[in-house]
Amino acid sequence: MANNKQIAMGKLLIIGASFLQLPAIRRAKELGHYVAVADYNPQAVGISYTDEYFNASTIDEDAICAVAREFQPNGIMTLATDMPMRAIAKAITLLGLPGISYETAIKATDKYRMIEAFKEHNVSAPWYYHVKSIDELKKIASCIEYPCIIKPTDNAGSRGVCLVHNADDMLQSYDYTQSQSRGGNVIVEEYLQGQEVSVEVMVLDGEVNILAITDKLTTGAPHFVEMGHSQPTSLDENTQTKIRQLAIQAVKAVGINCGPAHVEMMVTKRGPVMIELGARMGGDCITTHLVPLSTGIDMIQATIDVSFGLKPDLTPTLSCGSAIRFFDVPKGIIQSIEGIEQAYEIDGVKEITFTKQVGDAITDVHSSIDRAGYIIAQSTNAVAAVAVCEEVIKHITIKTV
Repeated sequence: MANNKQIAMGKLLIIGASFLQLPAIRRAKELGHYVAVADYNPQAVGISYTDEYFNASTIDEDAICAVAREFQPNGIMTLATDMPMRAIAKAITLLGLPGISYETAIKATDKYRMIEAFKEHNVSAPWYYHVKSIDELKKIASCIEYPCIIKPTDNAGSRGVCLVHNADDMLQSYDYTQSQSRGGNVIVEEYLQGQEVSVEVMVLDGEVNILAITDKLTTGAPHFVEMGHSQPTSLDENTQTKIRQLAIQAVKAVGINCGPAHVEMMVTKRGPVMIELGARMGGDCITTHLVPLSTGIDMIQATIDVSFGLKPDLTPTLSCGSAIRFFDVPKGIIQSIEGIEQAYEIDGVKEITFTKQVGDAITDVHSSIDRAGYIIAQSTNAVAAVAVCEEVIKHITIKTV
């Protein structure tokens, strides 16, 4: 990789211009880069922050390649979303830019190909079955261990994920899960129980750098939507060592030799076991906010630098705690949101954001898009940061009818 001083201002193409990519767009502009975005939605929130906009679907590989040929960027990236990685891999190969191969992009976005790679490289992972039709599901439904998980092979944000307790339950869940799969395929796998964590990673020239281990809080069964994260992990050093080792194995198994990775696993009675990974920065503000608040490492800048072929500075400058908690809001139509100004006066609060507004409907939380908003906090340690989030929740009243 080149020295950072070689590109003072680069042309950066960010795939996607939604709320998820906004932190990367803003940071790239702060760093003085010339930024273009590609998104199918001309009203996407991030477009107004950029220098150029291209109307192209983030998952249309040919369209993204055409954008890349026209814009001629120094680097291409996305943030927190999996499926654009295939188009990015194809575009960077076309232009000879740094990044993962197309084959790795497939393994990192198809849960069946991913778990097959884990199996091939002896990476600890659940037992699994790849299911292409309801008839195939019926053949295995009576002879597998319950409870188990059924999920799409190619979606994210907990979309389509269900815990099923018996054959009838699984067959009834199939239509919902299959409807959330872009390719129509699902995977049935072992239900892992224990402490869920994620590992935030940056790979430089094949060297896997572990930046943080994140403790996760989910809704639990049946959909396991993430409702909170905190850093650093509360797990003991011996367990952390095993987590790091497994993360390195998993990243290498799918072939990520350049750029960020977000690795999810469950710490079970038999040790850490892989759930899945993404060849990109983690979502839910984990890598954009929590990593810099707990370690001082600017992971967005690091990802931009790597996309340009530069070697980022991954030296920790902080040893703090950071946390995010999502609001748990009663079902109904939001009538009012009160107490935000007072909540900001609580020491340690860094951000309070609502993704649902007055007049919006609140439903049961089946996936990450159903959540209403979140609080981000920083303190001396993770426990204290979580406590700040919980104190904020007490001060904010969200009324629904």
